[in-house]
Amino acid sequence: MKTPLREVPPVHRFTTDPVVASYDGILGRGTVRSCIQGVLDEARAAARDGSSVAGFDELRKAVLDRLAVSQSSGLVRVINGTGVLLHTNFGRAPLAASALARAAELGAGYTNLEYDLVSGKRGSRYERVSAQLCELSGAQAALVVNNCAAAVLLVLDTFARDREVVVSRGQLIEIGGGFRLPDVLRKSGAKLVEVGTTNKTYPLDYRNAWTAQTALFMRTHPSNYRVEGFTAEVDAATIASLARELGVISFEDLGSGALVDLELFGLPHEPTVAQEIAAGIDLVAVSGDKLLGGPQCGIIFGNADLLDTIKRNPLLRALRVDKLTLAALSATLTQYLEPDRLTEIPLFAMLATSVDALRQRAAAICLTLRKKKSTLRVEPCATASATGGGTLPLARIPSAGIAVKGSDATPEAVAAHLRKHQPPVIGRIENASFIIDLRTVFPDDDQILIDALASAM
Repeated sequence: MKTPLREVPPVHRFTTDPVVASYDGILGRGTVRSCIQGVLDEARAAARDGSSVAGFDELRKAVLDRLAVSQSSGLVRVINGTGVLLHTNFGRAPLAASALARAAELGAGYTNLEYDLVSGKRGSRYERVSAQLCELSGAQAALVVNNCAAAVLLVLDTFARDREVVVSRGQLIEIGGGFRLPDVLRKSGAKLVEVGTTNKTYPLDYRNAWTAQTALFMRTHPSNYRVEGFTAEVDAATIASLARELGVISFEDLGSGALVDLELFGLPHEPTVAQEIAAGIDLVAVSGDKLLGGPQCGIIFGNADLLDTIKRNPLLRALRVDKLTLAALSATLTQYLEPDRLTEIPLFAMLATSVDALRQRAAAICLTLRKKKSTLRVEPCATASATGGGTLPLARIPSAGIAVKGSDATPEAVAAHLRKHQPPVIGRIENASFIIDLRTVFPDDDQILIDALASAM
């Protein structure tokens, strides 16, 4: 005898459930109702085939699982417990509160994005942050585009189409997403000339490669790649001097975007934009969302005449940034211009947090969780963070966090459960434990973390 269809719970039992209803603001009521209806349609189909209808709790779980899958396909906030400060998969640098506020303020209305308030005529969006960038770098001029790859492409397209670009073999890198420097050179129409070897390149290699067709001597940040030991490379000042002597442009893809000395935060030295400009490099390209700690963008610093030529390239229109990016970038740069506010930028706040402070947070979280009966064990642990984002790959930052172990649940099972939490909590698996590194978890999110771990327990 078939199970009566009336045993299938009505839709309103789910829509009035507080956890299910919490998805309304994320996915919209229509999507939530569609997920509920989909689960109930499957339950009715099973009933018609003679199967018993699952209870409300089981159906509710199926609805929540479907909502979690729907949520994960969109853009949502996550709790980053991986210890990677500039996690490319998580959007790299979190923005400062002032950057978010400025973007919200200017995004809510009209701006003078391309309007000159003095003359009353059309203005240039590219001038909106140039004064700040020049003050921080010592460069004559600066230009903002939508990312660093775009900045590199724009420079190469402007000055090296159908001409030669000389690059050390040790710097012909590939970074995340299959981005290969030789491919970018070819796409721009430039001709790659490789010099030196993987581990050693000398000034004479650049000089011997120079021809009347040479447009650029190019240096590239090695990103996550390092050659150590028996090595030699040509520094910025030497390349800049040689380029001037031979009448070509010196260009550096610095990538990481450091504007301050990171040794102040206990990290290895990373060349700053100001140092490379002072060394005489004509053009320097960096990312805005790496060590600069701002929104995704690419910035070209350098000689004013060269920047004016780049601005006349029609390709620039396809690579330009919008008012929200410029607003967030300007607010971030303001904090550099007031050094006592630097730790208002989340990246530097995370770097400046002491290990003792992290240990205390870990102990407090574990104490709260131990009061709950569970087969899972949580313990404070010592760990190490990384900057990420292709910056300082060998640097390890002492940190502290939480190790989750269980006799019944594997670390993979714990990780999968926490990814379904709202918001999702992401950590890493290490030494048969699920690890949450607190350096990349904002203190205001500790209660969310406790709730997520409690649900896993």
